[in-house]
Amino acid sequence: MAEKLTSKTHGQNGAQDAKGGSTSGEGLSVEYPSSENNTELKFLTSSPQDVAQVAVVMVPLPAQGHLNQLLHLSRLVSSYNIHVHYVGTIAHIQQAKIRAHGFDPLTTTNIHFHEFQTPSFETPLPNPNASNKFPNQLMPSFYATFHLRESVCALVRELLSKNLKKVVVIYDNLMNWVVQDLPEMPNTECYSFNSTSAFFSYSFLWELKGKPVLPGTEHYEDIPSVLDCFTTEFWEYLKIQEQFDGKIHCGELYNSSRVIESLYLDLMAKEYDGLKQWAIGPFNPLEPKEKSKDSNKRYESLDWLDKQERNSVIFVSFGTTTSLCDEEVKELAIGLEKSEQKFIWVLRDADKGDVFTSEVRKVQLPEGYEEKIQGRGIIVRDWAPQLEILAHNSTGGFMSHCGWNSCMESISFGVPIATWPMHSDQPRNSQLVTKYLKIGLTVRPWTRRDELVTSEMVENAVKTLMASPQGDEMRKRAADLSNAIKKSVTDGGVNCAEMDSFITHITR
Repeated sequence: MAEKLTSKTHGQNGAQDAKGGSTSGEGLSVEYPSSENNTELKFLTSSPQDVAQVAVVMVPLPAQGHLNQLLHLSRLVSSYNIHVHYVGTIAHIQQAKIRAHGFDPLTTTNIHFHEFQTPSFETPLPNPNASNKFPNQLMPSFYATFHLRESVCALVRELLSKNLKKVVVIYDNLMNWVVQDLPEMPNTECYSFNSTSAFFSYSFLWELKGKPVLPGTEHYEDIPSVLDCFTTEFWEYLKIQEQFDGKIHCGELYNSSRVIESLYLDLMAKEYDGLKQWAIGPFNPLEPKEKSKDSNKRYESLDWLDKQERNSVIFVSFGTTTSLCDEEVKELAIGLEKSEQKFIWVLRDADKGDVFTSEVRKVQLPEGYEEKIQGRGIIVRDWAPQLEILAHNSTGGFMSHCGWNSCMESISFGVPIATWPMHSDQPRNSQLVTKYLKIGLTVRPWTRRDELVTSEMVENAVKTLMASPQGDEMRKRAADLSNAIKKSVTDGGVNCAEMDSFITHITR
């Protein structure tokens, strides 16, 4: 284990209606905004005194989709007047804070950020020409988190010394190594956070069992093998984490909702009979707060959307872990142009392990392309306010890699998806969207992932989603699902009950 760690850590450091400071470990309080959509959840049976005697520690994996989910969960938990301690390396805490958006900055909560120093680690550039799209460039940063083990233990010991009744640790289920010692501490409880869908989690277990005929597996017809979705390097990392799986936690959390996938949440509960689980998503605000229209910092993409017709724009973004090669960029550009539909395209390379290191590849478009699409499309080469774009009435479709963050956000705002999965859980999330929820279509089948996505494929997918009766039906189903989700977070809704149940459980 030590040899593995040493070999990996050298180098440079560095809503609208549905659409039819740092701490270095000292625990200095940092004011942070809370979610509007879950203010209705605060009807706890626990007394305020019980709540004040509990602290929550969040331990995220240092990849944007994971950092973001646990930061949003921190906002929700802290809205109950519970102090939350969000931990990580210096670079990754800064990344999480800088990229946070979608909520009112005037609302404050009890979130304390702990930026811990780790040895330097390599930050290689992503390889857009790799045969497997999995972001192997992030692996050194994953291994660097092993050095957080002692720091997190020290933080929990410090919190316990303040005569708290309990310290609750919520950790990403890919961070088992870091929290392995915590269950042995008195008055400490650990809860595993699943950053993926229950649909994916159940399919993973189903494949490990040899794909037997089980309830719910009818939706797994032609599902890709999970073995093809990751690299060898990631499987090695996962094997290390699995040494502690099932030994360190007393419950499971999902950024999901029974409105979306009750069948698979129930099936997962049966698989782990006796282990408590809560589906308390969506974590993202359902009425994201934009910067003021008078603000100099308001995003250009939102100003442009304000001028477009309802449901007329497709948002194209492949997340923070995908890099397209030059040929893919060219075909996508031509396909969007030929579709004659309006679009916002986020064109940026995947994240490095440390996003603050300077070297970044600038993806090239065909010569004169931006002039040709002027007025009908815009290119965003920096960070884009995805929540606000998806919530905007002018956005009627989303071409996406189907990362779980993006899926939950798109479903929350009633936006159907043209799925183009790249790696990890994304191919199975695509199945959930297209075959189970029926709120999307596939740009290219996963079985043809080694083939180039042509401009014709892009053109056909965009036209179908944005300008056909089939697309209109998907949009209606997505809007209905969004409305159901919004009802679930109101007083008496299923999400409200799940969140209340979890908070009551950890403060008992």
